[in-house]
Amino acid sequence: MNYRVIKENDLFLLTDEKGNIPENHPYGPGLYTKDTRFLSKFDLKINDEEPILLSSEAEENYAATMILTNPHQEKGGEVKLWRESVELKRKRFIFDGVCYEAITAKNYNPKRTAFQISLHVDADFHDMFIVRGFQDGNVGKKAANKLEKNHLLLTYDGADDIKRQTKIEWSSEPSHVTEEGDIRFNLDLDHEEERTIVFTFAPIVGNETLVVYNPQEALKKLQSSYEEWIGETTKVKTDNPTLQRLIDRGIGDLRVLLTDLGYGKFPVAGLPWFGVPFGRDSLIAALQMLPFNPEVAKGTLKTMASKQGEAKDSWHDEEPGKIMHEIRFGELANTGQIPFTPYYGTIDATPLFLVLLSEYVKWTGDLVFFTELETNVERALTWIDKYGDRDGDLFVEYHQESSKGIANQGWKDSGDSIVHRNGDYAKTPIALSEVQGYVYQAKESMAAIYGKLEKLEKADRLRREATKLKDAFEKSFWMEDQGYYALALDQDKKQVGTVTSNPGHVLLSGLLNQNRAKTVSDMLVSEKMFSGYGIRTMGKGEAGYNPISYHNGTIWPHDNSLIILGMSKTKNHVQAATAMKGLIDSALSFEYDRLPELFCGYDAKGKAVKYPVACSPQAWAAGTPLLFVQAMLGLFPDSLNGSIEYCPQLPEGVNEVEVKDMKIGNGKLSVRVVKDGEQFRTEILENSTGLLINS
Repeated sequence: MNYRVIKENDLFLLTDEKGNIPENHPYGPGLYTKDTRFLSKFDLKINDEEPILLSSEAEENYAATMILTNPHQEKGGEVKLWRESVELKRKRFIFDGVCYEAITAKNYNPKRTAFQISLHVDADFHDMFIVRGFQDGNVGKKAANKLEKNHLLLTYDGADDIKRQTKIEWSSEPSHVTEEGDIRFNLDLDHEEERTIVFTFAPIVGNETLVVYNPQEALKKLQSSYEEWIGETTKVKTDNPTLQRLIDRGIGDLRVLLTDLGYGKFPVAGLPWFGVPFGRDSLIAALQMLPFNPEVAKGTLKTMASKQGEAKDSWHDEEPGKIMHEIRFGELANTGQIPFTPYYGTIDATPLFLVLLSEYVKWTGDLVFFTELETNVERALTWIDKYGDRDGDLFVEYHQESSKGIANQGWKDSGDSIVHRNGDYAKTPIALSEVQGYVYQAKESMAAIYGKLEKLEKADRLRREATKLKDAFEKSFWMEDQGYYALALDQDKKQVGTVTSNPGHVLLSGLLNQNRAKTVSDMLVSEKMFSGYGIRTMGKGEAGYNPISYHNGTIWPHDNSLIILGMSKTKNHVQAATAMKGLIDSALSFEYDRLPELFCGYDAKGKAVKYPVACSPQAWAAGTPLLFVQAMLGLFPDSLNGSIEYCPQLPEGVNEVEVKDMKIGNGKLSVRVVKDGEQFRTEILENSTGLLINS
């Protein structure tokens, strides 16, 4: 299904390009909140026939517009409605938990014309896991619909003892309406006369009360929130139109993906199916956003801390101190039929929690916030050593315990993603290469913060542990015959020797020496790994390689972004520029210049090949061009030590970059970089950060 999706906070609407929700469509369109579908049917018709789509736009992220017209309608030789006589314009947006839709009918027939428009609505209140075909279960029952003067109330009594309702209201008196959701309006319009009918769709969970605003007031409030977001976010101008559109789109997409569960705004993973907190995804997206809006990191960290593991619970793959993988709020979760309440089957979210916190402190100098989360930090560090390292070999491994959990618990979490060079799948417990990098970075950075807080014993212990891990990683993961690092170690501590992108994440951690960092960087932009449009997840020629496999040969923008930032950090600027240019070039293949969650790993010989079910917008894909900016500037603040590392390098096709109002330390940094032949001229426009720039 070619879809349109809009979202605001915890409510999203997924429709086809006409704006309809076709009943029983396998893709699962609908109006969703709390992992429940509150509209499962939503069809607009004119004289009981499907209108014809003229255009369908969702350029603004928070609103969508569809323009339709009538087909030719004739019966028994008598014309009922000449083709393209009526324009139907649908404009919709979401604000404060309510979906608004204005349908405007305009007559272009030379004569006064009578016709009927109708909406046909229903709600099945299915749990999202049932909609997607992942799970059956014991569920509640739908109650009788109730029809009042200007609204229809659809009701469901859940198996979790929660009543769910959809309240549908309309602004004009219908000519006909039924409890079954058939709402009709007879219109009689002069030439170029138009009439607008506004509908609101309010999902109600339990006893909550939703405010339905005047539509103009609601839209104004929504637009103001976007203006505020733009105002508080770093500004970037480049001379490359494609890169500029990518950055602007990324900033807009991340705004639409922000949600607040009571601890501050954080990015959900992606639409349409992952509009909930995801440990790994939310943490990485917040990391990507640090140069643009560090407050998002704060909300993300507080949200994750609020759900930190408390007990040893195999059903949820939970352990004390562990950061969650995913939380769901629907009927199946509430009745314990699935373990996502939250579910903790992720090996990397806990060290990434510490990495994000340390990077937030480096960008802001906010040690007060670190102190607020210090108990969570201690518990996360304890988890790494006690539960993450299952056998005391210094490496953090995963193993699924929940019967309905996830088998592979790194970011490549599909069942076939950890595969030996002979094609055999690795058996758990599995230690992933990138996870050891995250752990090393977490311990080194926590040691630095503890040192500043004069907690020297803790700082020294963490540094010693990091040093031991560094030595052990080199001995166990380096493959002399490949000149590269292994993807992982399996249950027998044997190397999973497949050449993949995973070791590229280690570049950012500081775990590799300079020579090894260059070797890894060179491999990642070699013909084996680099398609011309990006770095593949798995190298060509490997037993598991497949350019259309979810994790074994496709290209994931976020994967590339972390690698590129690591290349920039280790001064492998040429390799970073190569990878950036590839992804910038790929953007022309995708709608709205939006990098998708992933795309196929074929060599760049024409347009990039889309992956069939990629999320879009998706948080860490939207954050990818934002990390490009940091990588191009070679910018790495360290507010703890009063300095900013700054070493700009622009990729081919980008000759000028200007960055304004980047929040660092106690102020802002604004710079301009201009490519002059092989050299780069840089100008510091503002530095009120209180930090010394080292270039």
